[in-house]
Amino acid sequence: MSFNESVRSDSSRVRTSGGRGRAAGLGGGSILGVIALFLISQYTGIDLTSMLSDSPVAQGPTQSAVDLSHCKTGADANAYTECRMVTTADSLDVVWNAQLAQQQTGVPYKMPGFEIFRNSVSTGCGNATSAVGPFYCPADHTVYLDLDFFTQMERDFGAANAPLAQEYVVAHEWGHHIQNISGVFSRYNTREAGPNGGGVRSELQADCYAGVWMHWASNTVDPESGTAFLKTPTSEEIAQALQTAQAIGDDRLQERFQGSSNPESWTHGSAEQRQKWLMHGLSNGSIAACNTWEARSL
Repeated sequence: MSFNESVRSDSSRVRTSGGRGRAAGLGGGSILGVIALFLISQYTGIDLTSMLSDSPVAQGPTQSAVDLSHCKTGADANAYTECRMVTTADSLDVVWNAQLAQQQTGVPYKMPGFEIFRNSVSTGCGNATSAVGPFYCPADHTVYLDLDFFTQMERDFGAANAPLAQEYVVAHEWGHHIQNISGVFSRYNTREAGPNGGGVRSELQADCYAGVWMHWASNTVDPESGTAFLKTPTSEEIAQALQTAQAIGDDRLQERFQGSSNPESWTHGSAEQRQKWLMHGLSNGSIAACNTWEARSL
């Protein structure tokens, strides 16, 4: 359990949609999915094309959107994954609104969109399937997530499918939104690969920003209930989030799916780097401390 039970949740904050049924399992995709992944990768600087495989896509009937009507409190967020996404979004909004005002004057917080979808979705960056995993589209300022990713994350990556680990994934994508409204995407080449390239620096900063949210969420009060959003994370919960950060490091993914790791092709950072920067943000809660662009050592 991560959230204080009395916290109020606003299910209208999150959009939901349903796409065509497809074969379960990360990595499947049609040629349109391949094109969508390529376009999103080029626009965001995030290499999503490595998530594809040659697995065929099984099309089926249109799926209904995720029902969020029962997502009203922190207790619901602790019980249901979809409700956890709602409360996580509420918390991220309040935390970042406060922290940008306090720590980074001149960058007012603008709420991103957040859409939970099934199977496939149409975005400002093109059409995408669940094969891409969670992603942020700068063109429409929206975070997209298929809830099945959390099961796939555990099964295919060996990541922890636990509440704080799930929240870390969402907070990381929110970190890309903070970069977007702060002008990072226009100032730096986030498409540059390599262990010290712009892609890795961008992803590690988003990890650090996720840690900043974790730092402040247990000290930031929900204006509706007067209770802090997040319970103080336990050492076990932090370990689960770190396990997820480690599991999705470039070196771990390449070794798992390719048999070896090639640092020159990294776009997200190694397992060690991702853990390091997540903990860096969590430990001090400082936005300025997440400046991976000026860091000599990642």
